[in-house]
Amino acid sequence: MSLSIFDQYESEVRGYIRSFPTTFAKSKGAEIWDEAGKRYIDFFAGAGALNYGHNNPVINNAVIDYLQNDGIGHALDMATVAKRNFIEGFVNNVLKPRNLDYKLQFVGPTGTNAVETALKIARKVKKRTQVMSFTNGFHGMTMGSLSITGNSYYLDENYGVPAYTTQVPFHNYLGSEVNTIAYLRKILEDESSGTELPAAIVLETIQAEGGINVAGAEWLKELRKICDDFDILMIVDDIQAGNGRSSDFFSFERAGIEPDIVTLSKSIGGGHPMSLVLLKPELDKWSPGEHSGTFRGNNLAFVAANAAIREYWGDDQFSTEVKAKSQLVESKMRDMQAKYPEQIVDVRGHGMIWGAEFKDPELVSNTCSIAFDKGLVIETAGSEGQVIKFLGPLIISEALIEEGFAILEAALQAAMQRA
Repeated sequence: MSLSIFDQYESEVRGYIRSFPTTFAKSKGAEIWDEAGKRYIDFFAGAGALNYGHNNPVINNAVIDYLQNDGIGHALDMATVAKRNFIEGFVNNVLKPRNLDYKLQFVGPTGTNAVETALKIARKVKKRTQVMSFTNGFHGMTMGSLSITGNSYYLDENYGVPAYTTQVPFHNYLGSEVNTIAYLRKILEDESSGTELPAAIVLETIQAEGGINVAGAEWLKELRKICDDFDILMIVDDIQAGNGRSSDFFSFERAGIEPDIVTLSKSIGGGHPMSLVLLKPELDKWSPGEHSGTFRGNNLAFVAANAAIREYWGDDQFSTEVKAKSQLVESKMRDMQAKYPEQIVDVRGHGMIWGAEFKDPELVSNTCSIAFDKGLVIETAGSEGQVIKFLGPLIISEALIEEGFAILEAALQAAMQRA
């Protein structure tokens, strides 16, 4: 049970091990066990990479069968049966039912690879260097992604993060009385605003790490119109809020808009590393090999993703089930706020991503720590870690949601008593 080997040999950059100080050994669905056999309910889902749960049998069986039949593991961007099956499954079960027409670009295996690729092609196509993003946005840890990420914790002037980016206020960032879309339109149309016309505007429609900030449907429609009016590409970073997390496959469906570019990662690989850029066909201006990468074709992820998509997105049943669970999560969050109005100042979210914002970030940290001791894995969000974030697997049962929130409330009460 000792963590000494990690303390001795693993870099100080390790993060989640500090929040969850045990050695995990086994997992299934929305439950995890450490090597001593202690059970934990999972309200974290691998930071959104495990929407279909731990060791999902549909996914595992497909991958095991593929391996046992000596399926191709690594193939760069060559054609494989696994890739073909994934493309067919994704197009027929996700894109066509939503009347979406995108080319698929497979990039390096993490979300930031997709964001970097989107920024690169947007600048290439529009022949402009400037890009706009939003306050509290989070888009990844590599240089281009950091340049459009809001949280100063991840930034250091010595990194040499590239410029040519402008951040503007997200929906309700300045309060509900301030129309941030009107502000954005004004600075774009006013040639004296000092704002350069961007190649693209990048956003999460539901900001996850930024504090569970949800852009309204009308706000998103107006942003789409601004992009159309000024010939700006709209890039939606759906890495955490996509893949069913919003209860629809894509987080932007509720607004009835079509981004020009969409980035996907985390759960798109069914728990295996995979990253994907969707771009409108007219934007696919790459020359062969112009944007490359050794691991831009994870065939195990193709197999896992294809199994998950065909199982869960062939009809509306799964989405309907997720929406019902979302209502339960919201009601649990609001019940907590009603019981502790002096501590919880706001509850917000959509689908299966919800947050409770507290006045005191230290109370949030202590509550999550005590919750872990009691058998619940749950994390924080927001610029100061002031938000407790629900991000459980989409397949989690209502019984486990109930049990998990009972643990969370008991942890909150204990943390308040210690304060």
